[in-house]
Amino acid sequence: MCAIHIRVSHPTCQPSYTTKLGQFLNGGTQHRHVPLKVHHCPRLVSRACLNGAAAAVKRTEEVMEEEGRFLVGTYARAPVVLERGQGCKVYDVEGREYLDLSAGIAVNALGHGDADWLKAVVEQAGTLCHVSNMYHSIPQVELAKRLVACSFADRAFFANSGTEANEAAIKFSRKYQKHICTNGKVPATEFIAFSNCFHGRTLGALALTSKVHYRAPFEPVMPGVTFLEYGNAQAAVELIQQGKIAAVFVEPIQGEGGIYSATKEFLQSLRSACDEAGVLLVFDEIQCGLGRSGFLWAHEAYGVFPDIMTLAKPLAGGLPIGAVLVTERVASAINYGDHGSTFAGSPLVCSAALAVLDKISKPDFLSAVSNKGLYFKELLKQKLGGNRHVKEIRGHGLIIGIDLDVPASPLVDACRSSGLLVLTAGKGNVVRIVPPLIITEKELEHAADILCQTLPVLDASS
Repeated sequence: MCAIHIRVSHPTCQPSYTTKLGQFLNGGTQHRHVPLKVHHCPRLVSRACLNGAAAAVKRTEEVMEEEGRFLVGTYARAPVVLERGQGCKVYDVEGREYLDLSAGIAVNALGHGDADWLKAVVEQAGTLCHVSNMYHSIPQVELAKRLVACSFADRAFFANSGTEANEAAIKFSRKYQKHICTNGKVPATEFIAFSNCFHGRTLGALALTSKVHYRAPFEPVMPGVTFLEYGNAQAAVELIQQGKIAAVFVEPIQGEGGIYSATKEFLQSLRSACDEAGVLLVFDEIQCGLGRSGFLWAHEAYGVFPDIMTLAKPLAGGLPIGAVLVTERVASAINYGDHGSTFAGSPLVCSAALAVLDKISKPDFLSAVSNKGLYFKELLKQKLGGNRHVKEIRGHGLIIGIDLDVPASPLVDACRSSGLLVLTAGKGNVVRIVPPLIITEKELEHAADILCQTLPVLDASS
């Protein structure tokens, strides 16, 4: 017998809330007024497993209808209700199987249900889950040590997401400029970002995101950001030299923007100009970092290193985390109380991240990602390259984009109907492929076959 216990502590509880709860207990789909009686003493309200609904599998239409009633409408979701996953496969409530080449938007680097990740999460959840940052915890320190040991950085700061990591990087950059200013000089406070970039949804990170339609509904956002053409080193160097720039934010490989890769010359020009002007260089590797490019860090392929790097998506294997890695020079400008977070760097999430980092940082694992990426790109070129709508297939490792001359959504929808999950990117004309890094060549071959078979939908859409 399932039961819900409702403890009423005050006789003046809002009747509208109890009415709502009564409707929920009676199925939630009928707008019937079934108020609960309010008593001074605790009262037990029970129904047999909520009329069996807890044990029953809800069909797609039911879940979508309830989502439309109870959630704020910020997502244009695909008409699929995913219920479980294993490896590179996910399954919906109707029992259909999908090969997952979206990986929760480049998050599930180890796929779904990795045994070592699960063991780390379960053991830590049973030991210590959350303590806040008022106290020390071993998993947090261990994760910081590991990240420092395998990167350019000297110190780490933890957040809860990529956008939070970029917010911290914005604050750290401005604080650093104030820290180094002497003799009454006005510190630099402005930023450079680039076309097609994406750095997050909060107001600071949003101000650094190039797509106007993301920013317009919330303006005015943080002022002082100049967007330059991605790859235009000359324009960036000239602006840096003017002395007003606190930091330059750049993705070594743009994900949301359409899978565009920087050149070594571009990043090296930014590095040299920033060094000369005392400007910080920030690499956003939230999507392209942590093994996805075939290198642990995407910037390693260029031999150019930042002052600050932001991380998030795959780090904890599906649990929310962000990280900001910084040099000692940057860290020396940050004092107690300058920034903080209640949840960030919890023992639970850091233990999960350690399990992920243990696997993806191994040379053999990274080499396999690189080889699978090369194999898949060649396979896609063979199967798709002759299609008149396919302009280019690009990317590194397992972050790949198929650039089309028409909108990509019809192809993405057709792939989903055929059991393959992929994403869009760019201006909606790029198919973005970011599978779990554990994907096999056989699964990649199956994905390529589905993409090839569904290409004809582009003729109808054009």
